Amino acid sequence: MAAWQTTRFAIELGRPQVMGIVNVTPDSFSDGGAHATTQSAVRHCEQLIDEGADILDIGGESTRPGSPAVPLDEELARVVPVVREAVKLRVPVSVDTYKPEVMRAVLELGADIVNDIWALRRPGAMEVVCAHPACGVCLMHMHRDPQTMQVAPMSGDVVAAVREFLEAQAGALMTRGVQAERIVLDPGIGFGKTVPQNFALLARQGELLASGLPLLAGWSRKSSLGAVTGIESAGERMVPSVAAAVLAVEKGAAIVRVHDVRETVAALAVWRAMNREQQRQEAQQ
Repeated sequence: MAAWQTTRFAIELGRPQVMGIVNVTPDSFSDGGAHATTQSAVRHCEQLIDEGADILDIGGESTRPGSPAVPLDEELARVVPVVREAVKLRVPVSVDTYKPEVMRAVLELGADIVNDIWALRRPGAMEVVCAHPACGVCLMHMHRDPQTMQVAPMSGDVVAAVREFLEAQAGALMTRGVQAERIVLDPGIGFGKTVPQNFALLARQGELLASGLPLLAGWSRKSSLGAVTGIESAGERMVPSVAAAVLAVEKGAAIVRVHDVRETVAALAVWRAMNREQQRQEAQQ
């Protein structure tokens, strides 16, 4: 797929796209609510764009393991004012939500992408996306729910199960008339998976690309990186996060969702330079 079709933008996927995370929450696992006000969140949006973010992903509810659900009115109060300003910044705006009422509100403001950890399984969510003429959508795999997903993680062949689920959800959308060009898939690193299962999804990521739909990888600051590095604080996991993002791109991910935009953009510039030289040498042979 050459581009991800969204409300206002056809996002070119010929090079890896960096999606910068904007948590408008007081309890994010990774940034401790540093951007919980509208003003600070908008400033953070501007900063991420300056650092090279291709897409902004705005969320008003923490989805860390064990996190409580946020009431609808509270999520709307957090997210809507930020989206209203972010759509003026001339980059694609994604909103991380599973509530159809929030989806509808932000799409009316001009948001480009619905990024749903429930993959549109909540009542009314699929209808909102299907009713919109052009918005992009990211369908993520999650085992159980944020309150229980790490209490009883998945068992069996996680890669096959994730692939089957994502293909089924994408198929359901396309059956209802949503073009494939609007759909991106996310294996849901850390959402109800063990550490070995998360790394199996990375090692065998190519199997998730068989559908032909682009893949988004969200490794940034995840606890699995802490488990293999011994870095307990999420905020100190920048280096392993960048490494995981580059490895995901090397294995075919089209978009990486990250907190550390500047560092990820720089690392991917090195990766692209290597690939260009490799292609040049191959062309001369």
